[in-house]
Amino acid sequence: MLVGMEHLGTPRSAAFFDLDKTIIARSSTLAFSRPFYAGGLINRRTVLRSTYAQFVYLLGGADHDQMERMREYLSAMCTGWDVQTVRAIVADTLHHIVEPMIYDEAVSLIEEHHAAGRDVVIVSTSGAEVVEPIGAMLGADKVIATRMVVADGKYTGEISEYAYGPRKASAITELAAAEGYDLQASYAYSDSITDEPMLAAVGHPFAANPDKALRRLATERCWPVLDFSKPVALAERTRFHEVRRPAVAASVLGVGMAAAGALLYAARRRARPAGS
Repeated sequence: MLVGMEHLGTPRSAAFFDLDKTIIARSSTLAFSRPFYAGGLINRRTVLRSTYAQFVYLLGGADHDQMERMREYLSAMCTGWDVQTVRAIVADTLHHIVEPMIYDEAVSLIEEHHAAGRDVVIVSTSGAEVVEPIGAMLGADKVIATRMVVADGKYTGEISEYAYGPRKASAITELAAAEGYDLQASYAYSDSITDEPMLAAVGHPFAANPDKALRRLATERCWPVLDFSKPVALAERTRFHEVRRPAVAASVLGVGMAAAGALLYAARRRARPAGS
């Protein structure tokens, strides 16, 4: 259980979450390849290539150079896309595509950090057009994401902000200065060795579903390791908790009434005259 002291006057802090394979079980960018195909933004060959890239990514076999090449490919691919079309496709398919692959354990952590008074910040290399709606769905307070250059409502193919590797660390440092976060009192979660700078920038780093290199590093530095294994749709999770809360309340009420009845019975027994 996480304990927060922000509400008692100590410095503000935050919880920084990587997105892909930390909060959700897939690459958020590659997950939208089929909706983009259905929307006429990409062709079938691109869908197949994205599917293969997703497979490599899930196996954990995509190293830094491969992911860099994939980002360059995706950047070139989206050149000329209409920004509003992309936003509309993401909005229309977000719950169908993303909701079923959100880790229940990650959502619980987000809830605990909010309950402790911390801001929750999603820090992702994926594009802002994908990350921002996911962040809103999860109740994140802020989002740091890759941003593409836009001209006349279309992507130029250039990247104005690439939230990757060391840039994630500098981005959260800049945000901390602007918001007054104490980074030594803050938390960070990621699955990838490329996020080592971000993890090292906070006082409470966690390796979540770590790749082999990050797992070794976490062991060396005594960082806690978390393994998430339960993707769950947010709607199902919400229904479960809504059903569970009344059941727990009824159970507590029942126990309370039983205890009250037992006390009343004992008092009446004590009040009876001897021999009655």
